[in-house]
Amino acid sequence: MTPRSQSAAVPEGAYAVLALETGEAYFGFAFGADAPGGGEVVFNTSMTGYQEISTDASYRGQIVAMTYPLIDNYGVNADDVESRRPWIAGLAVRELAPTQGNWRRTSDLHTFLERHGVPGVQGIDTRALTRTLRTLGHRRGVLRRAPAQVTQGLGRFAWMRGQSPQAAAWAAEQARAARELPSYDLGSFVDDVTTPDPRVETEAPWAPWPAPPRRAGQPRLALLDVGVKTNIVRSLVQRGCRVDVLPYGTSAAAVEALDPDGVVVCNGPGDPQQAAAAVETIRGLLGRRPLLGICLGHQLLGLAIGGATSRLPFGHRGANQPVKDLATGRAHITSQNHGFQVDADSIPPHSGFRVSHVNLNDGSVEGLAHASWPVFSIQYHPEASPGPQDNQYLFDRFLDLVDEHRRQ
Repeated sequence: MTPRSQSAAVPEGAYAVLALETGEAYFGFAFGADAPGGGEVVFNTSMTGYQEISTDASYRGQIVAMTYPLIDNYGVNADDVESRRPWIAGLAVRELAPTQGNWRRTSDLHTFLERHGVPGVQGIDTRALTRTLRTLGHRRGVLRRAPAQVTQGLGRFAWMRGQSPQAAAWAAEQARAARELPSYDLGSFVDDVTTPDPRVETEAPWAPWPAPPRRAGQPRLALLDVGVKTNIVRSLVQRGCRVDVLPYGTSAAAVEALDPDGVVVCNGPGDPQQAAAAVETIRGLLGRRPLLGICLGHQLLGLAIGGATSRLPFGHRGANQPVKDLATGRAHITSQNHGFQVDADSIPPHSGFRVSHVNLNDGSVEGLAHASWPVFSIQYHPEASPGPQDNQYLFDRFLDLVDEHRRQ
C-alpha cells in the first residue's frame, strides 16, 4: 500500500477571496504564501499536473483555477517542475488534499507555493468560476487573504457565502483593485521568464516515458527561450540532441553564428505581439534552417510570415483538446495552454504556408507548415507535461527534417 504523508499545516482560519474585475467574488480559505496575487484569471481542465502547471512559464501573469475538484493528492517532487520556479500569480482549487500518497513526493503543494511566494485559495466554487469565465471571457482578478477586522466573528459557512456586510464591502474593494490591474495583453512577460544566459543541455536524467531512438551525430539545435518547459528540452536531449538554450532577444545573426542544424522556438507567456524581437529573429531564419514552433513559437511564426494573431474568448488550457491533422485526417488528443491564436484568413497566400492542423472544438488554427521549407509549427504541446505523450512523434518528424537538411 502506498504510504501517505500529512501536509504541512495549512493556515487555520485564514480566509481569502478571489475577486474578478466584473464584481464576482469567490470566498474560500487561504493556503500557500501570505502574499497578494493579481492577474488574468484562467481555468485548466487537466485532472493531474498541478505542479507542472504551476511551474509552466506560459502562466506568468495569470491566476489559475483547476477545474478538477481534488488537488495535491500526490504532492510535488523535484523532477516534475517545468522551469526554475512557479510562475503563476495564484492558484484556486475546490479542495486541497490533506494528505498525499506517492513514493516520489518530496513536499506538499501548500509548502511548495509558500516557499516561492505564490498565494492560493481553496474551497471556492470552481464550477461557478469556470462558467463565469466561459461566459464572460478572460477577466482580471485579485487573490487576497482577508484581514482580521473583516473576518472577526464570522463562521466558515457565513464567510463562504459572503454573508457579512464587511466581507462583501472588502470583496468589492478587491474587485476595484482588479480593474486597476494593467491589461494582460500589454504585459511583456517573456523578459521575465527567459533564460538569463545561454546554456547547453546534453543530459536528461529523468525520463517519464520509454526512451525514444537517439539520432546519430548529436544534432545541434538552437532553442529560442521565450518561456521553455523542461520537458521540451528533455524530449530533444533524450533523442540525442545537443540543445543550445538562447535568451529572448538573441538575433538571427547570433543564432546563425552557432551553425545549428535546426531551430526550435518554444512556448511562453503573453500576447505574441509583445515579443517583437523573437518575430524578427524567426523572420531572419526562415528558409535558412529547419525550424519548429511550439505554442507561443507557433504564434510568433505566424506573425513572422505576415499573419495576424487574436484573442480566444477564454483560451485552451487542458490535456484533452482534440486536434485534426489535415494532411492525414487523423485526430489527436493534445495538451494545450494558450489564450491567443493565429488567424487563418491572415496567412499571406504567397508565403508558402498553409494551415496544417485545426482544433475540432472551435476550428482555430493548431498548426502551420511550409510547402517546401523544412518549417512547421503546432499550437499544442508535443511534450505535454501534464497530458498524454501521444504527440511526442512531432519531435521525430522535426528531427527527420533536420537529418535531411544535414545530408544536403
